[in-house]
Amino acid sequence: MDLFFILSNALVLTCIYGTLAIGISITWSSVGLINLSYGFIFAFAGYGAWYAAQVLSENGAVVLAAGVLSGALGGVLVCALAFIPIHDKPNFTVRGLIATLAISLIGTQGLMWWFGPRSKNLPEIFGSWSVMVGDTALTADKVGNVLTSLVFVAAVVLWMRSSRRGLEIRAMMMNPHAASIVGIGVRRTGFYVMAITGGMAGLAAVLLSQTYYISPFGGLTPMIKGVSIALCGGLGSVQGAVIAAAILGLNEAITSVVLGGQYVLITQFILIIAILLVRPRGIAGILDRAREA
Repeated sequence: MDLFFILSNALVLTCIYGTLAIGISITWSSVGLINLSYGFIFAFAGYGAWYAAQVLSENGAVVLAAGVLSGALGGVLVCALAFIPIHDKPNFTVRGLIATLAISLIGTQGLMWWFGPRSKNLPEIFGSWSVMVGDTALTADKVGNVLTSLVFVAAVVLWMRSSRRGLEIRAMMMNPHAASIVGIGVRRTGFYVMAITGGMAGLAAVLLSQTYYISPFGGLTPMIKGVSIALCGGLGSVQGAVIAAAILGLNEAITSVVLGGQYVLITQFILIIAILLVRPRGIAGILDRAREA
């Protein structure tokens, strides 16, 4: 068993699924929405990148930008349909859960009707080169996936720390009630949050499509893994999402090599259940008390 091969695969999976899980955690902690429409946003962004590759250019930067922008557009659409109309209604958490799930189901059926059931593939956005490290080849897609994920997430964190809109989102994450009292608009902030997290889902879709094909229901498994990682890390905790992504990414890499890919979801959910039995609030051990109230 090649340990470096397993670790490199685990790092790639950690970056991709961690990007999704961070977006889910930010959405929950800032606007109180568990977004189950990520499956639709993921597939929508993948098709957006594929369409750009067909019509505009197969240049990697163009395809990547198209995927991120398509994901952001999908996030804004979900915000307009599932957050703005009901965010101030009773039982918003449950209503939002049902609304986003409905959007995901309807949206994926719409994608199948428009693009057909046949899978699409994206061009190699990072090229076809490779670097040998010992006996293991680090391919362009692995290196590109890791670097792109890290740069994008770092840019989002920097924007949230330095810009006015980013500070508003952070205030909403810390205490949404106090943020609304001092004049931070919940609806406006919701659009920013959903656009950013949708863009993160779009990035994950393009990066993962370097290994898998794009299909109408191709976002279902990444959504399940992203939500599972966010729950395992502790909803609302970015640090917890990163730790959980690393643990589950390593688990998936080891399971794929030792047992086979068909057992990945089984071992992941066993591991998640074990973690939540020990840490019911997730690895980070925090849950926004303002949400609990």
